[in-house]
Amino acid sequence: MIHRHLTDRLLEALTDSPAVLVNGARQTGKSTLVQSANLAKQGRQYLTFDDPGILAAAKSDPNGFVAGLNTPVTLDEVQHIPEIFPVIKAAIDRNRQPGTFLLTGSANVLLLPRLSESLAGRMEVLTLWPFSQGEMRGVKEGFVDTLFSRQPVGWSGMAASTRRDELLEAVLAGGYPLAVARMSPARRDAWFQSYVMTILQRDIRDLANLGDATAVPRLHSVVAARAGGLLNFAELSRTVALAQTTLKRYFALLEATFLVQLLRPWARNLGKRVIQTPKVYLNDSGLLAYLQGVTVERLKTEGNLAGALLENFAVMELRKQSTWSATQPELFFWRTASGQEVDIVLEDRAGRVVGVEIKASATLGSNDVRGLQALASAAGKNWVRGVVLYAGTEIIPFASNLHGVPFGRLWSE
Repeated sequence: MIHRHLTDRLLEALTDSPAVLVNGARQTGKSTLVQSANLAKQGRQYLTFDDPGILAAAKSDPNGFVAGLNTPVTLDEVQHIPEIFPVIKAAIDRNRQPGTFLLTGSANVLLLPRLSESLAGRMEVLTLWPFSQGEMRGVKEGFVDTLFSRQPVGWSGMAASTRRDELLEAVLAGGYPLAVARMSPARRDAWFQSYVMTILQRDIRDLANLGDATAVPRLHSVVAARAGGLLNFAELSRTVALAQTTLKRYFALLEATFLVQLLRPWARNLGKRVIQTPKVYLNDSGLLAYLQGVTVERLKTEGNLAGALLENFAVMELRKQSTWSATQPELFFWRTASGQEVDIVLEDRAGRVVGVEIKASATLGSNDVRGLQALASAAGKNWVRGVVLYAGTEIIPFASNLHGVPFGRLWSE
């Protein structure tokens, strides 16, 4: 079994939080994680609301259901029964024993007010993403913490041996456990096809009544074609022929089920981050490749396809690592009216800033770091360093805190 790097944080959370929620997209391994050997030692009762009988019992009498539980207890897929959250809240208020409730959900409770309000201040929320590259290789990545190191980073001698073809194959496979286990790209595509159909026709229908059953799958495909671009609701509305109010509601469902991710713009003025337009990504590069019909052969003949895929891949790998890193940074992007841009900006709680550019080429030049140099100037004293992740194999120094770094370094220890 592949070890999940979120395990340590989960075990820590259970020592001092009455309720812990592990949420994330369907089929990312949440049920496997909460039933792993480390959790089994705690003698937890395990119940899943994917079981129709258990769901019916909880819906018919939520108070009686919770009262009859043997604690500590793990309740799987709690998004199916929002009415249980106030009951769990009341149980916690009577007895704030750490680790009493371990919950999992395939919908983001932070985007569902009726759920998040019930357990505010009583529940710690952790997100489990598809496998990271390090998890699949048995390595606990420390790239994010390395970027924020207060000491100069000795990148020399850390060249990566990952060839460009191997990198692209990893990007196309993505990180969904059941997808990467498939033996061929064709079988992987078959899994993605079934997955998308199930999520969009079952989980999203559970969260909302849809007026048009085909609209959300269509919107999902259109968003995939725009991955790495600015989120333009007016343009999306015209493309999918939906009113903007309906479109935004459907897009919120894609967010709530973790299928799409937003990257907010970075600015020194915190207020500007809220009002400016975000960029949109998918939660997995393999899913993105499937929806775009991208193969290794197409990447070799249509080189322009690689840029967006690699950018989506890098955003999600850094987001995954951030969940277990000591730094716990937020992710943004940076773009100015004059055209200066950096693909990914990481900022820690102290306001320190790191810039990451993504290049699909195997070589770099001085033009490739101009955006990072401009960001360094904008960040001022908060600037830490910048890197350009690229498809080569050598460390390239542009300055003491500015380097070209092979993609393979992302999953190094």
